[in-house]
Amino acid sequence: MSKKPVVIYGVTGYTGRLVAEYLREYRVPFVAAGRDGKRIKEVLDKVPGIENADYEIAEVEHTTEALTRLMKGAKVMCNMVGPFMKYGDEAVEACLNAGAHYTDTNGEQNWMMHAEEKWGAKFAAKNLLLSPGIAQMYTTGEIAANICLETPGLDTLDILVLWKGFPTYASTQTIFSILTANFYYLENKQYVQWAPTAKSEVVVPGQHEVAMALPWGGTAHPVWFKNDPRVSSCKAQGGVFARPVMEGVVQITGVIEEKIKQLPKAEQEKALSDMAASLQSGMPPRENPRENISVDSVHASGPLGHAHCVIHGNCNYKQTGLLQAYAAYHLVQAPPKRHGFASGCQAFGHRELLGVLQSFGLVSKPQLTVNAFSA
Repeated sequence: MSKKPVVIYGVTGYTGRLVAEYLREYRVPFVAAGRDGKRIKEVLDKVPGIENADYEIAEVEHTTEALTRLMKGAKVMCNMVGPFMKYGDEAVEACLNAGAHYTDTNGEQNWMMHAEEKWGAKFAAKNLLLSPGIAQMYTTGEIAANICLETPGLDTLDILVLWKGFPTYASTQTIFSILTANFYYLENKQYVQWAPTAKSEVVVPGQHEVAMALPWGGTAHPVWFKNDPRVSSCKAQGGVFARPVMEGVVQITGVIEEKIKQLPKAEQEKALSDMAASLQSGMPPRENPRENISVDSVHASGPLGHAHCVIHGNCNYKQTGLLQAYAAYHLVQAPPKRHGFASGCQAFGHRELLGVLQSFGLVSKPQLTVNAFSA
């Protein structure tokens, strides 16, 4: 049973330690949980200012029963243990059993759809929040989309998310895991499947050079906006600025289509994990705000109008850590704006989340251009 209001599950990863760092800044007590207590201590000892945090360490097995015992007495789980389609159900069920809110950082569209269908109504019935996908690659773009949608009459979203850096080990594992799943965009309120090898050359706001973008597993945005009455269609693409990395993902996607998808599931998982580890097996350096930048660009259009919102930021993993910590900070004190399955913006408000990111110097003022009949 937890004596702290927040549990970070999977704290030893790159993002987990950032969540711990920002919870310390918000002065929120937390439990740092995972399979290896010794490893957790080694990692947390290196978190800046951790000596001023109110936390305890919990070693826990990845089972629903063990996680339920851990969550008893806690109000929120921030889950970093993925791939989530493989490991997420146990953590979500434990939160439901214990009467706790659930958030995670996933980038797996199939997990989003599964979580909404299997757990959304059950969380809503208990006035609990189920909010997977609170992370820079989804939430910051969602903020930009909602700023565009403040102009009435715009119902089609074209979302682009790019950042400079290299995915962490966990992110790379997730990227490879979703390449065997079908992924979708939203068109006239219906899911439409992307071609497995789809890619685009995109114009990057603020620079002359174009970049390559991929559907990136479909992303969370079509799932979040499917039941939004303002939105009819939504496409989202993204990636990193480094073109060789993106070209490598395209090549690997071709190999997966030709060879790996034909294998039994267990062999698929091993082959994908090995491929991911060959690209990123270590811990990237701490982000540098002068180098690790992000760009979230959203075009929203309708029959008689158009809006374009661009949010420039830095340190996308810090953005993710802060968004997770703020979600927990909020939920410890007050209920969300929506219960059940909900995005970060639906649960906490897009302007509120924008203010949080700006207050820590992680994003700039949005650049909004509107050309609409209603304006």
